[in-house]
Amino acid sequence: MNFVISSASLLKHLQGISGVLSTSNTLPILDNFLFEITDGELTVSASDSETTIRTTMDVESKDNGKICIPAKLLLDVLKNLPDQPCTFSVDSDSFSIEIAYDNGKSKMVGFDGDDFPRVPELENASSIRITGSILATAINKTLFATGVDDLRPVMSGVFCEFSPESITFVATDAHKLVRYTRTDSQATGSSSFILPKKPLNLLKSTVSNDEEVQLEYNDSNAVFTFGNIVLICRLIDGKYPNYEAVIPKENPNVLTIDRTQFLSSVKRVSIFANKTTHQIKLKLAGSELSLSAEDLDFSNEANERITCNYSGEDMEIGFNSRFLMEMLNNLDTNEVRLEMSEPSRAGLLMPSESVENEDILMLVMPVMLNR
Repeated sequence: MNFVISSASLLKHLQGISGVLSTSNTLPILDNFLFEITDGELTVSASDSETTIRTTMDVESKDNGKICIPAKLLLDVLKNLPDQPCTFSVDSDSFSIEIAYDNGKSKMVGFDGDDFPRVPELENASSIRITGSILATAINKTLFATGVDDLRPVMSGVFCEFSPESITFVATDAHKLVRYTRTDSQATGSSSFILPKKPLNLLKSTVSNDEEVQLEYNDSNAVFTFGNIVLICRLIDGKYPNYEAVIPKENPNVLTIDRTQFLSSVKRVSIFANKTTHQIKLKLAGSELSLSAEDLDFSNEANERITCNYSGEDMEIGFNSRFLMEMLNNLDTNEVRLEMSEPSRAGLLMPSESVENEDILMLVMPVMLNR
């Protein structure tokens, strides 16, 4: 099997899919790229057994066939080559690979392409089309709130809920929660599933805003198709917690504040917070917000005051400053609204001006204040 391809083009495609490669593979074959040629089209796949990503490109070749090529070795060779045509010569009996270029050649030994794990076929699949910008925004807005607890795998992914009216993405780690809804994308029927973190990170880095993404899914797998890339991932099995039940409905105390000013103040005050709890206290009275933090172990403390727009009863409430900062960083409006009911119940953070076809709600659990 022989084929000719531009080194820069191949490197670009391989770097696009190499993010799925794992350093601790249980199967040694997964340390390789699978190259398959069919009628002048090259398909390269990379997998970690849970997630597989493949890309296609045109090559000059009269042969059909497949071979597994060591991923790290091939990437290192291509990174150090100037852009030029490379000729790959593969011996299908010994699996030896020779790469010839302008002023030399390199040889390596690959593996039988048939040993590479097969991608599951999607049966009884539903599908939805979604623009790359909506998908990337949904991932960016929710991924930071996913959990890392191995004992609760369902919370380590993003919950997707599709209906004929809207699509909703939810992430929570039990301390914070994000719900992101779009009404300008709809599915044909109602369905829900949990996407793992790794494929979402891969999508975030490979999908471009103006591309249209076709998402097909069934009970066990999801397939994303866009441009010349196909990403197949196994869904997280399990029942997602009833997130609507934890969102407080009556929140009479409403703080409206400039997002950048609030974020800067939280950042400065949190430097003096306890390094274990990261607790920061918000004291609301009239049109003034007081932020304070203290670390009694080191006699450190900080206080700041900001003028704000507040309607409700005077109150003091504690939050984990890291969660507040993450949420404020992931909102992009000039002003935000923090709605609260009482110091022991969750606060809701959202943009003060709603964006057309988009609804975003962030929930943060309070930290009990030391009296």
